[in-house]
Amino acid sequence: MDKKNALRAGTLAAGTTLMLLLMSSPALALIPDDGDDPGQGLSVIETLGLFVVAPIALFAVITGLVMVLDRSTDRQPKPKPGGKAQGRMQGEDQVQASS
Repeated sequence: MDKKNALRAGTLAAGTTLMLLLMSSPALALIPDDGDDPGQGLSVIETLGLFVVAPIALFAVITGLVMVLDRSTDRQPKPKPGGKAQGRMQGEDQVQASS
């Protein structure tokens, strides 16, 4: 059942994306409208800095702040109720029960 839902969601996402791409009209961007003042373009270095370096730096800063300001001390995952390990005897309990 999960594969069916995943296939349906993927098809819907692909179809929506395709329709949006087909309905958009990038050719109209070549015709300037009244009041357009685009200014100068960005250099390659400015473009890479703005769209590559800045997001990576922002991600690194946020990650660092979360790691530094995280005050929780318990780092071990907690066992889920009803999991496989529940009900099993381990260590000394198992030795005592078998003897």
